[in-house]
Amino acid sequence: MLALLGFGLFSAASQWRAQVPERAAPVVEGRVVIAAPVLLALFGGDRFLAANLETMRLAATGVDWGQADTGYLVRAQQEVAELNPCHEDNYYLANGLLTWGGADREGTEVLRRAMHCRFWDELPAFFYGFNQWFFNKDIAEASRALELAAQRATGNAAGFRKMAVMLQAERFADEKLALDYLIEQRDAARDDPKLQQMLDKRVVRLQGLVALREAQRRFEAKNGALASLEQLVESGLLPALPEDPLRLGYELKDGRIILKKMKIAGMEERS
Repeated sequence: MLALLGFGLFSAASQWRAQVPERAAPVVEGRVVIAAPVLLALFGGDRFLAANLETMRLAATGVDWGQADTGYLVRAQQEVAELNPCHEDNYYLANGLLTWGGADREGTEVLRRAMHCRFWDELPAFFYGFNQWFFNKDIAEASRALELAAQRATGNAAGFRKMAVMLQAERFADEKLALDYLIEQRDAARDDPKLQQMLDKRVVRLQGLVALREAQRRFEAKNGALASLEQLVESGLLPALPEDPLRLGYELKDGRIILKKMKIAGMEERS
């Protein structure tokens, strides 16, 4: 009798649940990030264990419904960098998801810490140097970091030094080089489909920037300085403005089209 009663309740609940309309994807805001000193105390003073577990937590909870929660990742990854700046997963995720997701300053800071801590690893220095050049136009700092990467490299020292020389000479179109670089990162993540999918959105975002800047060059060759992005569509150079899969978009600033940055509460742009 109990088994029949239980089965009847289960069947009734299943039928009722099937009639309930599916809810929209939830929006998670204000996720809790535990400060590094508190994590250190919780894990008995073992900062490496605390950093490992916090990195696993943010990797598992930092993405909902295919969208990265950039504000949460910024705060969480900074705490991990405070605990263990050498953490490999932390700096790699920061470069892929923060730097190219509208929080380049915060992502580059995680890389800076990793570069100083991981004295044997050329990748943090390379990522840091590349970001200093592409986002900040700081050629001197970028060249210094690339030289550091070359000193640590086991097989690509010449490539790093060549890039540093090319930066100094400013011989290439930066957005196209950046696109090639990001495509390589995406393709290298083939063993992690979720990461590859998120990096692919950054590739699409950068492809939009390349198309906009190319159209801007063609527009200004005939009409003078570009006043708004809409002029590229009105002139027939583009059928429509590129859609940014991260929904941040693009903007015209000081005569140059750039990627819009994410506005993070408490971490506004510094002058």
